[in-house]
Amino acid sequence: MEGSMRRRQFTAGLLAGSGLARSPVFAAGLAEADAGMGVRGMLERAAVVAVEGLGHSDGFLGNPKVRIPLPPPLEDAAKLLKATGQQKRVDELVTAMNRAAEAAMPLARAMLVNTVKSISISDAIQIVRGGDRAATDFFVRKTRAPLTEQFLPIVTETTEKVALASKFNAVAGQAVKMGLLKGDDANVERYVTAKALDGLYLMIAEEERKIRRDPLATGSAILRKVFGG
Repeated sequence: MEGSMRRRQFTAGLLAGSGLARSPVFAAGLAEADAGMGVRGMLERAAVVAVEGLGHSDGFLGNPKVRIPLPPPLEDAAKLLKATGQQKRVDELVTAMNRAAEAAMPLARAMLVNTVKSISISDAIQIVRGGDRAATDFFVRKTRAPLTEQFLPIVTETTEKVALASKFNAVAGQAVKMGLLKGDDANVERYVTAKALDGLYLMIAEEERKIRRDPLATGSAILRKVFGG
């Protein structure tokens, strides 16, 4: 009992010294444990909703918010192909790029959930006090680089099934030499991987905003307590 009291006093001293005890979170009577549970709940909910929404047929292709197009500098090349009767091949490439993103998306779930579990109290407090994208930005910092490496093999496997993928890379290579395209966009696999992650974080951000603005709708008592104001 005495040891527990000392730990509470020590934690209170740390909070006072860091200024967190005077933050809006703790001024409203929100405990560290509640802040941590609330942020973990929001992060996991947002991640799962985003992954499930994108990781199926037409999750990307059928959603104009995240649908992956050809890089703008290659649109002229696509127009030339269409003009020479190769519209179908262009459409196949666009479809393949989006299917590759959809196929890779389920890989993100485990990493996102594990990232949620490892979040520190300090990070949780900053997310509670942060803006509409604070949780999403946390995910970007922690997961974008490793998810890029996980996605690439799946994206590559899918796009290699389409013969036009090699022609895409050849045309893109010329565009790079002309200064019309950045290096990462010159490789179809890396371009799709980057766009897939952009779409993932966009959908996580949308879910985060929904939770912050209407935590009651989540049906979660801890989310209502932490983000209910």
